[in-house]
Amino acid sequence: MIHLAKEDIKHTFGKFIVTAMGVGMLLGIVLIMIGVYRGMIVDAEVLLDDLAVDLWIVQENTLGPFAESSRVHEDLKNTIKAIEGIDKSEAITFQNIQLPRADKKVRVMAVGYDIFGEINPINPQRLIAGRTLKHDHYEIVVEEKTGFRLYDKIKLSRHYYTVVGVTHGAVSSGGDSLVYISLKDAQELQFSYSNKRIHSDRARGIYNKDSHMVNAVIATVKDGYSIDEIADTIQKWHHKSVYTKEEQKIVLTRNLIEKASKQIGLFTAILILVSTIIIALIIYTMTLEKMKEISIMKLIGLPNSTIIKMIVEETLLLGIFAFIFGNIFSHLIYSKFPKRVVLEIPDAWMLFAIIIIASILASFIGVKKVINADPTAAIGG
Repeated sequence: MIHLAKEDIKHTFGKFIVTAMGVGMLLGIVLIMIGVYRGMIVDAEVLLDDLAVDLWIVQENTLGPFAESSRVHEDLKNTIKAIEGIDKSEAITFQNIQLPRADKKVRVMAVGYDIFGEINPINPQRLIAGRTLKHDHYEIVVEEKTGFRLYDKIKLSRHYYTVVGVTHGAVSSGGDSLVYISLKDAQELQFSYSNKRIHSDRARGIYNKDSHMVNAVIATVKDGYSIDEIADTIQKWHHKSVYTKEEQKIVLTRNLIEKASKQIGLFTAILILVSTIIIALIIYTMTLEKMKEISIMKLIGLPNSTIIKMIVEETLLLGIFAFIFGNIFSHLIYSKFPKRVVLEIPDAWMLFAIIIIASILASFIGVKKVINADPTAAIGG
């Protein structure tokens, strides 16, 4: 028997391919949206994985230092270090700043750390040029997407910082590039005021006592000790909120990414619904165009099941070709997006299954038309 779907597609091949490409672009955007969500998860874990610490000690009753503002005293790191089972502990700061570039300002997250301490947040595998920080003042390590290069001068507050290193892929949970400066410089940028502000405050009897504050203290635990038990001890006796690495990941994904993920999920669902409607309309139009031929088929005794099979096969082929075009389209453009896009094979297969189901549902409108087709309509010419 002649393969009816194949022969019918040959007659409308141009329209079929153009339609598949159009729907494919929508499916490509669906894959990109899923990839943006995956990228947000990866970005949220970059700094946590680079630091590889077991405990985050932050201000009491806060979700700091990323989801909420947090301030603790720098010398808390010494108190934490004295606790039995603690291997290393260091103070660290985080703040969003704008780096002034010739053409525009670049939003980044600055990480301030003790360059002579035991924990270095700069992953050596990400360093693609230069070195890490060696001096307490006026050195900075930047991420390559900031547009700065080795030995560039960057003015922050009242001082110029020299770029001594460039990293790749170091980003914050929000997708901003990470830059690294010494803890002293970070405290000056975040907690110190201008001379006029200091004079004004002193005239009011206010003295700046924040210069030795940090946003968090991070720590590692020795082998053989329970991380959860040490966290409970710190929380109970030092009146601080303490999060393990896994708990901090949950804070980032639930409090910073959850709303965005819901929005992406809704937008993805709408795009899939639109794609299904477009496929249904195209199949319905194609069915209307060959109603006379369908009537002739029914008149000569061809069963409905054979004609219905043709309609369903055409719809499935349209969905499959659209999926292929969508994959090609998404892989061509995903690198152009400003935020990280992670395309994973399981997501593509999941979308493929959804499209197959959606195509079968979309074919019903054409099937209904076939079932209701009058064979005598073929006699009327």
